Amino acid sequence: MDERENPVFVSRESGARLDSYLTSVSELSRARVQKLIEDGNVLVNSKAVSKNTKLKEGDIIEVCLPELEDYDILPEDIPLDIKYEDSSIIVINKPQGMVVHPAPGHYSGTLVNALMYHCGDSLSGIGGVGRPGIVHRIDRDTSGLVCIAKNDHAHLLLSEQLKDHSMHRLYKMIVCGNLKEESGTVDMPIGRHPVDRKKMAVFKSENKSAREAVTHWKVLERLNGFCYAEARLETGRTHQIRVHMSYIGHPLLGDEVYGGNKSKFEKQNAQYIMGQMLHAYSLTFTHPDTGEKMTIESELPDNFRFILEKLEKMT
Repeated sequence: MDERENPVFVSRESGARLDSYLTSVSELSRARVQKLIEDGNVLVNSKAVSKNTKLKEGDIIEVCLPELEDYDILPEDIPLDIKYEDSSIIVINKPQGMVVHPAPGHYSGTLVNALMYHCGDSLSGIGGVGRPGIVHRIDRDTSGLVCIAKNDHAHLLLSEQLKDHSMHRLYKMIVCGNLKEESGTVDMPIGRHPVDRKKMAVFKSENKSAREAVTHWKVLERLNGFCYAEARLETGRTHQIRVHMSYIGHPLLGDEVYGGNKSKFEKQNAQYIMGQMLHAYSLTFTHPDTGEKMTIESELPDNFRFILEKLEKMT
């Protein structure tokens, strides 16, 4: 959920309390939901209601999220795995489970909180108070490389590389099932899911909210009912790899949102699979000051390597 969006939900059940239902279908905490309701920022069928309102199937729930600027974002002394740093940029290997920037329900413990402590005022202001220095992001449960700009000049040039696709991002992943081909490309537009606002979806027909999305993939190793594979992003839509791989029938192992959490293997190894098995391992870009072509890489997280080794032994 993006803090700049006002999500809309359609109730799929009758009799549920409004605060309980919103907590279950959003990333907001129960306390946060109740505060939003009390402040009149939640509407049911366009009317302000109380937190114990009972929903009916088909009720339309609108959540008006206050601007992030209303909240203090504080520096926090959180250890960072720094892969490269100079006066203009810093590349961080983000752990699985860490949110990149503050958003409703996640105002502390984020990468931005850690960066503010480490970098002080030396972060680009282009992203606004909520996203200082953030040029691009990865999902909370995706681990790997994130490039951050320390000044506006670097931010603008790195953003331009994202737009013209000269910044290359490579991911390693474990997908469910046996991919028929050795490599392939998914070229399908992605937009916000029409019903479940926490999800993204592929749109086969023209849709104003959908944007071009292209993912290239190739098999690295065929395992016991799974594939260890690499993905290269040509575009960078929310949940892109997860949505595209699910669309072709091979969701990522551990992805609860897009259908990759149903195997017996995952249930047996749940303590090591803490979200989708996806790691942003390589980032190639042109340095905004020197013009040098740079490639930064990071190793697989321990839990990812453990699962991979276990699957290899079973093959």
